[in-house]
Amino acid sequence: MALRVAIIEDEPATARNLRHMLQDVAPEVEVLTILPGVAESVTWLQTNMQHCELLFMDVRLSDGLSFDIFSQVNVTLPVIFITAYDDYALQAFKSNGIDYILKPFDESELKQSLQKYNRLRAPANFQQLAAQFKTYKQSFLVHNRDKLIPLAAANIAWFYTANELVYAGTTDNKKYIIDFTMEQLQQQLDPTLFFRANRQFIVQRSAIQEVDFYFNGRLAVKVHPAAKEQILISKARVPEFKNWMNV
Repeated sequence: MALRVAIIEDEPATARNLRHMLQDVAPEVEVLTILPGVAESVTWLQTNMQHCELLFMDVRLSDGLSFDIFSQVNVTLPVIFITAYDDYALQAFKSNGIDYILKPFDESELKQSLQKYNRLRAPANFQQLAAQFKTYKQSFLVHNRDKLIPLAAANIAWFYTANELVYAGTTDNKKYIIDFTMEQLQQQLDPTLFFRANRQFIVQRSAIQEVDFYFNGRLAVKVHPAAKEQILISKARVPEFKNWMNV
């Protein structure tokens, strides 16, 4: 079975060398992409992370440190860091790192790192590993007049999109523009607390006051504070919503 990986490395020669080494020591590895910087990596991970299983990542990239990626996207993949600097090891292991290889490296070091990944990939270990890496967004920086203020996710009753903007409605009945798409929010919010009701709304569990039966097998969700528009759950998603509410 193929092991799908992505390489985040700003030195083309190093990236090519790593790709060739991977093909030599582990022919089952499929390199999906090589990304040179933070911006490209964030964009790629936002839409392709679910297709990837492992990241190889340099620390210093063309437009910043690779750790900046983790502040912009909820990375749920294990990472093997490959770098010329030994002073980032602690931070690396706090950022999904399972191994830390110093340049220049050889095939034996690369092979050992892949063996370590395969051990962690065993079902019992992998569940623990996935739980360790899965973190959810706790707050958002939002504009408030001429300032930026932190808005805790716990204080958001619902998210709503209209006219290509996304709004957060808070428990104290205020509304702020959020610089994320609904799809990005769905990835970054704790799914035990937030539910994607439909294309327009994500609702928090504690904001739901009652649920009414609606036409054609749908449900109407009433939240507090009240949303500007009615929040409807389609007939097809009713079972998923009920299961979520019953947790």
